[in-house]
Order: sequence, then structure tokens, then C-alpha cells
Amino acid sequence: MVYSERRTLTILMLPWLAHGHISPFLELAKKLTSKRNFHIFICSTPVNLTSIKPKLSPKYSHCIEFVELHLPHDDLPELPPQYHTTNGLPPHLMSTLKRAFDMSSNNFSTILTALKPDLLIYDFLQPWAPSLASLQNIPSVEFITTSAALTSFSVHHLRNPSDKFPFPSIYLRDYEAKEFNNLLESSSNGIKDGDRVLQCSDLSSGIILVKTSREIEAKYVDYLSGLMGKKIVPVGPLVQEPMDLKVDEETWIMKWLNKRERSSVVYVCFGSEYFLSREQIEELAHGLELSKVSFIWVIRFPKEEKGNRVEEVLPEGFLERVGEKGVIVEGWAPQAKILNHSSVGGFVSHCGWSSVLESIKFGVPIIAMPMHLDQPINSRLVEEVGVGVEVKRTAEGSLERKEVAKEDEEINGVVEEFMQLCT
Repeated sequence: MVYSERRTLTILMLPWLAHGHISPFLELAKKLTSKRNFHIFICSTPVNLTSIKPKLSPKYSHCIEFVELHLPHDDLPELPPQYHTTNGLPPHLMSTLKRAFDMSSNNFSTILTALKPDLLIYDFLQPWAPSLASLQNIPSVEFITTSAALTSFSVHHLRNPSDKFPFPSIYLRDYEAKEFNNLLESSSNGIKDGDRVLQCSDLSSGIILVKTSREIEAKYVDYLSGLMGKKIVPVGPLVQEPMDLKVDEETWIMKWLNKRERSSVVYVCFGSEYFLSREQIEELAHGLELSKVSFIWVIRFPKEEKGNRVEEVLPEGFLERVGEKGVIVEGWAPQAKILNHSSVGGFVSHCGWSSVLESIKFGVPIIAMPMHLDQPINSRLVEEVGVGVEVKRTAEGSLERKEVAKEDEEINGVVEEFMQLCT
């Protein structure tokens, strides 16, 4: 049979309602359609699809479509449609969002019936999705968008809580372990998140896809396979290619970088869904000032604090003192484009998994400042792999400006090692 004559296979994707999950699902869809005769539907809430649609270039419009999943909001008036996403969601509504996602299962079942996909690819918190697919004889596969180190650490803890994790370089400090345990114990509709994780892996049809590569995480991939009793298939870093910028962005970000020496600038960003406290902003600002490095710093505010001005949260006189050495960007910045620029030699990062993989792809050393969720484990992995250093904190987990400055300076040595490897 000629390849072009093969039947088009349809895949329905259902990521968790976070940008850090939806974006990898989109990149996986692009990768799959470029290699096989697939037609892929990505299902999420309208507010999430609005944010992700600009990332889909016209060349994919014939093979990737978006499908709206509507969550119930009449029964949950505290969760209007603009909150059907983790982006900008007030923390106290997270359990409500999970409950609403569960309550959308009937709507999702209708979508399954209408599309009749050949395969469902789903995320880590919705065991009802593969169960519904099974009722319609549709096979389903889980796609894990976090690191294999974090996933194997979590599953080990859930299945063998009294045993130490067999890889000592991956660990949690006391203040991190408390939050980690709270995450696994948190629940909605009477089901703990830890139990959801295990159920989702158990329901996957023979294999589990993970956003990673064996070059970075081979031993954690293999250990995870043993824990889950499934074949773990690394699908690569799924890093989005740097996008062309608008003229005004080109002028005020890229032209500034063009004037800097090679590997002389530190890029500072903590992801799209974490917001630094005023105390953290102050300590980081003082650390950058003490280090005397050039920097681009992306500062974001929660939706309810959009009235804040950057000048109001920075130390008095900070912008005047750093002058041309520093650039503050409020809201959004073209991260992949910045990391790919030759003037950037370090990345002060929260160590979200996508940011870690972007940094590795573009050869930029990481100054790790993990904040919550999977980030502490990713930070330990960054140090183990040798692609960055972690900023030391107090026993309670607070940042100290001298430590920030120290790591900013130390990264210069890491940059020099990278440069030697590349020449």
C-alpha cells in the first residue's frame, strides 16, 4: 500500500487545564503529524484554547484542530469561564477547578462519541477519561509532561512510602517535602491526587509517553518503567521553535541583546503561572545588583494585581542604579528567542520542566531557584546532569540576596565550560 493511501488515523488529546501541560500536548501533536498520517484534536476549555491557538502556524491547520470542552459553571458560580484554567486562578479555587474538570466528563463522553478517535492521549489527573474511552472501545495512552525523575520519585513515594528513593541526588528538603506531601494528599471529589496519578498510569494501554529523553534521564525512565509495569517512551523535549517577533518587540528586546557581548546577559524568568512575592522580588533585585551582571528580567503579576507597577515592587532607586545593564519586561517575553540569542549566558529559572528543556536545547546554563510543585526535583536534576547550579536558601526556604549574587557570578565559570565544549 502506498503511504499516501493509508487511512488517516485520528487522535484526541485531553491535557490538564494548565498552560505548562497544554503546550507540550500541542508540540507532541506537531511532532506526530509531521511523521505520520494523523489528524489530531486537542480538547480544552475555551479560555485555554484562546491562549494556545497563536502557537499553531497555518501549516498545521489541516491536521490539528481544537475542540472546546465546557465545564459546568451554573453549579459553580465561584468558577466563571475565565477561571477554567490554572493560569491566573486564585489558589483557593484549585480544588474547585479539579472538581469542575471531573464534572465535565459527560461533555467529554459526548465529544468521544462524536469524533470516534482511534486513540486518546490523556494527562495525569483525569482517570475518568481513559475509562470513558474504554467504554467506547477506544484505546488510550497517558502522556506525562513532567520529568521522569519527578514522576518516578512521586510514584516510588506512593507505592513504597517507607523506602528511600534509590537515587540520592534526587531528594527534597524538609520545607519542600511538606508541600510535596500536601500535593499528593490534596483531593477533589473524594479522590486524592496521588491516587489519580496511579490510576491514570494503570489505565494506560501498555505504554506511557514522557516528555524527556534518555540522554538526560535514562536511569529514571528505566526505574519508572519498573514501578509502573509499562514501557516508558521518551518523546523528546518538545521545545517550541523560536517564533518571529513583532517589530516593537524586536526593537526593544532583541536589539538590546544585539549590543551585548557573547554570553554576557542573564535571563530571569519564573514561568507563566508563578508570581514572586514582594520579598522575593526585593532579594532577587539586590542579588542581581550585587552580581553586576547584565540581565533581562521578566516580572509578572496575578490577574487581581494587574494594577501594580513594576517600579512599585522593586527596591527604591534600583532601575536608576542598574541603568543600561538591566532590562525589565512586564508580562510576557519571547523566551525561546531570548535563550537562543548568543548574548545570553545564563538563565535564572524556577526550573519548570519546559524551561529546563529549553535551556538545555539552547545551551544556556541554569541558575536554579525552584519555587514549588515539580521544580525542586527538576533543580536537583539540573545539578546532577551538570547544566546549572542551585541558589542556596535558608533552612526555611527563603532567598538571600548574597546567595543570588554568588550564583550569578559562579555561572560565569559554567558558561566558560559550555563555551569550551562548543568550540
